[in-house]
Amino acid sequence: MIRRETPADAPAIRAVTAAAFGAAPYSAPPVEPGGPPGEATLVEWLRADPGWIPELSLVAVDGGGEDGGGAVIGHVVCTRGRLDGVAALGLGPLSVLPDRQRAGVGAALMHTVLGAADARGEPLVCLLGDPDYYAGFGFRPASDFAIRGADPDWGDHFQARALSTYDLSMTGTFAYARPYGRL
Repeated sequence: MIRRETPADAPAIRAVTAAAFGAAPYSAPPVEPGGPPGEATLVEWLRADPGWIPELSLVAVDGGGEDGGGAVIGHVVCTRGRLDGVAALGLGPLSVLPDRQRAGVGAALMHTVLGAADARGEPLVCLLGDPDYYAGFGFRPASDFAIRGADPDWGDHFQARALSTYDLSMTGTFAYARPYGRL
């Protein structure tokens, strides 16, 4: 089941994110010496940022019945970004427990968060990730939209997906919520 994050989910989200990125060769270095990958701390920083959008922080839970309880096995979040001053979304991190990866959990989270973003009237979602994986959700290189990221070395790993209210005039440089710059 996919549902909105609750305050009680924060420790489980940190653990899931640490586990998911702990084995990833592309994870951010720990923020705290000997701590989890930077992505686990990033989620906490994002919660405290004005760019936090509670409706777009979603968890996948295993079991728990109709009340949405059960163990958190995945998480995704979109936060407020800016495209040359125009509101857009930055997606990430997307985290799934390693033993639950490749079982559809990440796909369910992605479809749900993109649907929720579209229902909110958001125009565009940008992310940094594997082009082969995210192409399955309609993402394309951001350069196809005349959108640049903060680092030109990101190349085709910096991607964008237009939603229903996207306007072709939305071009320029995308900026993630401020906490991303702390990694």
